[in-house]
Amino acid sequence: MTDLRWLDRPGDQGVTWGVPWPRGTVEPGTPFALTGGDGREVPVQSWVTATWPDGSAKWTAHAIGARPAAERYRLQPGGEPAAPGTAVTVTHEGRELVVSTGVVTWTIGGGAVARSISRGSREIARDVRLVSLRQDGPTPDEGGHVAREQAEGLVESVTVEQEGPLRAVVRLEGRHGDWLPFTVRLYFYAGAEHVRVLHTFVWDGDPERDFLAGLGLRADVVMRDELHDRHVRLAGGEGFLTEAVRGLTGLRRDPGEAARRAQVEGRPAGELDPEVASRLHLIPAWNDHTLDQTSADGYTLRKRTKDGHAWVTIPAGARSQGYGYVGGVSGGLGFGLRDFWRLHPTRLDIRNAATDLATVTVWLWSPSAPAMDLRFYHDGLGQDTFEEQLEGLEITYEDYEPGFGDPRGIARTHELSLRAHDTTPAAHELAAHAAAMNEPALLVASPERVREAGVFGVWGLPDRSTPARAEIEDRLDFLFDLYVREREQRRWYGFWDYGDVMHTYDGDRHTWRYDVGGYAWDNSELSPDLWLWLQFLRTGRADVFRFAESMTRHTGEVDVYHLGRWKGLGSRHNVQHWGCSCKQLRISNAAYRRFYYYLTADERTGDLMDELSVPEETFLAIDPLRKVREDVYSPDPSALSVGLGTDWGSLAAAWLTRWERHGDERARDRLLGTMADIGAMPRRFLTGEGRLDLETGRFDTSRDQISISHLSSLFGLPEMCAELIALDLGVPGFEEAWLEYCRLYLAPPEQQEAEVGQRLSGISLIQAHSRLTAYAAARTGDAELAAWAWRKFRLGEGDQLNRNPLQHQEKWELTLVDGPEVPHPVHEAPFVSTNSAAQYGLAAIHNLVLIGEHLTNG
Repeated sequence: MTDLRWLDRPGDQGVTWGVPWPRGTVEPGTPFALTGGDGREVPVQSWVTATWPDGSAKWTAHAIGARPAAERYRLQPGGEPAAPGTAVTVTHEGRELVVSTGVVTWTIGGGAVARSISRGSREIARDVRLVSLRQDGPTPDEGGHVAREQAEGLVESVTVEQEGPLRAVVRLEGRHGDWLPFTVRLYFYAGAEHVRVLHTFVWDGDPERDFLAGLGLRADVVMRDELHDRHVRLAGGEGFLTEAVRGLTGLRRDPGEAARRAQVEGRPAGELDPEVASRLHLIPAWNDHTLDQTSADGYTLRKRTKDGHAWVTIPAGARSQGYGYVGGVSGGLGFGLRDFWRLHPTRLDIRNAATDLATVTVWLWSPSAPAMDLRFYHDGLGQDTFEEQLEGLEITYEDYEPGFGDPRGIARTHELSLRAHDTTPAAHELAAHAAAMNEPALLVASPERVREAGVFGVWGLPDRSTPARAEIEDRLDFLFDLYVREREQRRWYGFWDYGDVMHTYDGDRHTWRYDVGGYAWDNSELSPDLWLWLQFLRTGRADVFRFAESMTRHTGEVDVYHLGRWKGLGSRHNVQHWGCSCKQLRISNAAYRRFYYYLTADERTGDLMDELSVPEETFLAIDPLRKVREDVYSPDPSALSVGLGTDWGSLAAAWLTRWERHGDERARDRLLGTMADIGAMPRRFLTGEGRLDLETGRFDTSRDQISISHLSSLFGLPEMCAELIALDLGVPGFEEAWLEYCRLYLAPPEQQEAEVGQRLSGISLIQAHSRLTAYAAARTGDAELAAWAWRKFRLGEGDQLNRNPLQHQEKWELTLVDGPEVPHPVHEAPFVSTNSAAQYGLAAIHNLVLIGEHLTNG
């Protein structure tokens, strides 16, 4: 059985979560029972998301419906789930799909997201639709006219992915007008009034002539009540703007304390004083309201009586929670956008609240902001040849190539909330709804329980039992806390940026190198994704999970191409997330997505991994080594150039994930076949590059060369190899091949020469590679090799993150920088880069569990 706790906050509107199981313990078809902390049975819906090679369940997903949250739960394989008192139903009525949670009913059809939303027999909203605005030029700096074209999204297909009894998922696919393909998923839970809306769009325009000026979700809300019994609520930083369409407070004539209090609290105002009742028609009705979040630091509020009249400003604020409500005492609609201020520019609109049909719009890109401009940020600087581009790489670290800084095919996912109310909710209820939207409830197993399942390779629990261990644990905490602080003080927020971090620091300017070529946005370079997820697994910390979650949402969408010539590939680090000409599988790496998928069963993340169903075909699109090759090569389907490090590690992650999620035998055969081929090559992993036959999925094993890259092992290869070896797949030669590479990479040159006939060149990133030495030491039981690994990890021998008191260097501390040389005071750690932080984190986590007993305090 498995005990479960809430990640950070409990949820009462339904929740989905994942649980891992040790190999061979849960057979296919096993039912699950769930009990609350009081021992009472809780209805649960369960399904398998991954299997072990023997067919037993590796990961399962589970869902419960809306209900009062217990503090803890217990999940038991083999028990029969309790029958739900209320179930989600999904029915087809002609061309329409009707989904009911037992509280609210959504009718889907006619090309919109939803034709109608009802609560009981009362219609609350209708015509839920996607809207967009498009310009053919950028917004002028100093005024001028640019025509805008408005379009509504058209749903072209509807698919029921799950249909209860406790959770139903409906996928809608279509286009925003004649461009921007979208996928919308609607999540329904039994007994819930709230429906989660997950919107993903792929940008497929021409950046020189297509400028997105607005993107939103819109719904019409039925208004039945008297104007003074209609209410508007818009979220500030903590509480809500509390307005009525026709206000009764502050008037010269008093409607009565009971009426005033009732209106503010969202209840029927009741009978009004005759002095007010006879003059209601003379009180302005506020028809339109807008909350505009233009940056991470400020939103503005305004309202007006109707179109054609001036806006009246309302006191502004800093960071809106992104939630609102419009309706009346007989019902209305709650609406919002998760991470509203973090994903700026965003906006909430309420229009026509004084009419029979109000309209709300949640803008994912605010029409008030300048139109989205995705043109490349410089003119090429004359870099027309590979030689010139390599020179550019030497000075700004930017791998430029004409036409490659193209955003066509990148994507973005937003999470929205729509909640049908039978009356205006109280202020504390709205605050709870906004908090639940921004930090969705999740049930998790303890780190100890996840560790016992044997998933995700090499990691262990925090251990501060010795001063040396405690120092490393403190540094792991220091690094994570630093990035949380840096995201805030550097404002790493915005529509395309939120979730990513910067690559390298500029100590002279006391800022990150946001404008210097390949030193700007990180784009998963050297696997910060892996570091953060392993740190969450071992600590169970909610703040680590939320940081890793936002990174997974970003790097899986924005840094990867989802259509077009580079579909399935990602872009290396750059000033713009899509700017680099290096398009590789190492960025779209399934290894970075698996954690979030298995922990949450998130279907969109599943889509991202399904896009890599045949990852080997991406090597036909572009040769990653085209600028530095000394041989003659062009992509050949019978002999594709595949690096045995970053490339094969990413292929292996995609194939393994495909096999364990879908039972894909083709993926299994290619994984096992290439593992065997690497073991059969004369130089094994030291070969550096293999030639893959696309038809057979096998390497040419006759290739005999030695080629080492310092990056080969830093995009998930050690993690994948350890996981594959632990699976005990019976592939001859593979473990020996990997252990050889692990032993020799940091071995003394004399040992390298003695074993393979030459000294290995290209050796760097010493600290990062110490975990390879540690792995070999652990597998072979070699204490001397373990001591060597700790020496390479702890001492400053090259380009690594180590500032140790024993070397008479300063401690890991933040430095305050203030005064006129910086825009605002900052606390900096200029010795940290994301490369070093991520690899320090991964090496520390691996080494502590692999060779922790050999760690001394000296």
